[in-house]
Amino acid sequence: MNRSAYLTTGLAIRVFSRLSKADIYMHGQENIPAGPNIFVMNHFTRFETFLLPYYIYNLTNKPVWSLAAPSLFKGGMEKFFDLIGVISTSDPKRDELIVKSLLTGEADWIIFPEGSMVKNKKIMSGGRYMIAHPEGMHEPRTGAAALALRAELYRTHLLHTARTSPERLQPMLDALGIASIDDIQSQPTSIVPVNLTYYPIRAAENIALHIASRLVKDMSERMVEEIMTEGTMMFSGVDLDIRFGKPLQMADLLDEQWLKIDMERDGITGFSVSGDLKGKMRLAAYRVMQQYMHDIYSMTTINHEHLFASFLQMYPLRRIKESEFKQRIFYAASLVTGQEAGKDIFFLHKSLRENQAHLLTDDRYRKYANFLKLAEEKGVLGRDGEYLNTDRSKLSGPLSFHKGRIDNPVEVMANEVEPLKKLKSLLRFLAWQPMAFMRIAIVRYLLHSEKTRYIEEYRAVGRAAGGNSMPGQPFLLPHFRRRLGVVLVHSYLAVPEEVKALALFLRRRGVWVYAPRLPGHGTSAEDLATRKFQEWRETVENGYVLMSTLCDRVVLGGIAVGGNLALDLACRVDSLAGVFAVCPPFALNDYSARFMPVTDVWNRLLHKMKGGSRNKDYLEFSYGNLSVNYPRNPVAGVKEVGDFLESIEKCYSAIRQPALIVQADKNPVVDPRGSKQLYDQISSRNKEYCLLSYDRHVLVNGEGTEKVFGKIGAFIDEMKD
Repeated sequence: MNRSAYLTTGLAIRVFSRLSKADIYMHGQENIPAGPNIFVMNHFTRFETFLLPYYIYNLTNKPVWSLAAPSLFKGGMEKFFDLIGVISTSDPKRDELIVKSLLTGEADWIIFPEGSMVKNKKIMSGGRYMIAHPEGMHEPRTGAAALALRAELYRTHLLHTARTSPERLQPMLDALGIASIDDIQSQPTSIVPVNLTYYPIRAAENIALHIASRLVKDMSERMVEEIMTEGTMMFSGVDLDIRFGKPLQMADLLDEQWLKIDMERDGITGFSVSGDLKGKMRLAAYRVMQQYMHDIYSMTTINHEHLFASFLQMYPLRRIKESEFKQRIFYAASLVTGQEAGKDIFFLHKSLRENQAHLLTDDRYRKYANFLKLAEEKGVLGRDGEYLNTDRSKLSGPLSFHKGRIDNPVEVMANEVEPLKKLKSLLRFLAWQPMAFMRIAIVRYLLHSEKTRYIEEYRAVGRAAGGNSMPGQPFLLPHFRRRLGVVLVHSYLAVPEEVKALALFLRRRGVWVYAPRLPGHGTSAEDLATRKFQEWRETVENGYVLMSTLCDRVVLGGIAVGGNLALDLACRVDSLAGVFAVCPPFALNDYSARFMPVTDVWNRLLHKMKGGSRNKDYLEFSYGNLSVNYPRNPVAGVKEVGDFLESIEKCYSAIRQPALIVQADKNPVVDPRGSKQLYDQISSRNKEYCLLSYDRHVLVNGEGTEKVFGKIGAFIDEMKD
């Protein structure tokens, strides 16, 4: 191999990687040892043969060579492959080159233990690792293990001989074509398991196919499939998670008897070992192979489409209500997220490391919509009103090896996570549970998560800030009827206790009520200064998911910014029965100086925040009930309120549900004109702006709340029908 040519050709690969729209995420780089390594990884696309050496080289600054099928060395490709360090698996000097380069540390290697690309990702049969192939199922290859063991056996024996019998050393080095013992790596040989997970998997006509069709006449069906699938993924956008596992140290696996008996007797006469020693090493190589296959596939990066596809494969019925399908997947996604965070049981795609309420609200990341579209296009699912009908034959039937990625990528997704036994057990359990049990489980999970989160945050920052109790616990008020539920969102700087009186009033009128706690509230002003408005949004979404799981219909309401958060969700979720807001601002400048300083002072504070002191400035805020309000208002928090209000300023026109806006004509904190401006933008046919004669901001506490409660109660009563 020509190192100079290798590095020069790497420039071309770098250009290609920059043209690609693939987003590469590396994990576990710290697991790569400094010594000679064989990287064993799953094989799904052609790009891995020449892209992965480039990416690993950038991490290790050491050439990385790889093996490829003989069929690829045609049409001039053999010259290109030689430049980038790819050799044919049929090359007679293959083993010699691998062992020698591992001994000298000249290069690391990539070997695909499946033996070829596994396009349908079918690598399990009867609970064993069995690789799907057009010529029949076969076990993974033990070649990587055998070569790594042999290289480590030689290295150990050579270093031992140099210390104990130096007169025997040179003939052995000559047999290997190595000039000096100084050329032998001192670090042990390792096998590093690597998992590659692509998301999403799609196939379509693309620019690469158009170019290839002009250059190559009579393209084979196999070539068309590979360009359609891999070209779409690389040039239309795909996330590729590359995860390096814990290395397997070959020195720990060597049998001392091999060194004491076989190597002392036979020495080193070339790159091959005796038949007797090869037989002894075969079982060890098989065990190593089983270990690295487990390690490779246990690191699969789980994504939403894995959950969707695997659940459908396990669901016992052909027909499922669409809302129930999404609820079960929401619960599965929430559980794996929690487990990963606590115990690292699963490795998750970045989209599964976030709150999953969007699956049941607005699907703003289109995780469900994109999967459903694909499943419908491939005939896996069909809509029937509010139900989904599944074609069972396309979830577990024989999958074409070369056309599976085009014909049925849904089954390919399910196959990929088949080795993850804990995930499969979880999904199987959720697939077979009655829906009544699932609803109880979801509600308990959400309540427990919110309460646990508050306790942990309070213990971390609330007590340190001088608090003596935990005033911010979210609460749920049940009712024996489940026709209607209300989610009440407290105001900025307050806690759920602020809406307790209104909640009790509404429950007496026959509805369930849930009051969530916005993050940063009920702990300390210092905690609030670190929070983002997106966290408040997600909390309100969780509240909606909880209540929609319990009740047939849901109304959302809130106080001040809590009202804006309720209106924000109404903009995005058509299924809300109605929405109300008490004294909501339209923009940050609707607030009086009680809440924020005059413009020039505010601008100076913002300038200081840009300089890195965002958590150090606070404003006195004495208005309201100090038992539920912070007396200090963090400037960073005010900025988040402003950013939130600005983000939804043009969204109110999307609200078409019944809506009620209540405001005080002499509100000393929020200008009533802003609330009226907000009301005017709402598109609902059934909407009302109620301006009451009060001179305070928080209208749900204190004297004269009867009018406010009565107005909200009458609005809620209309939703019961």
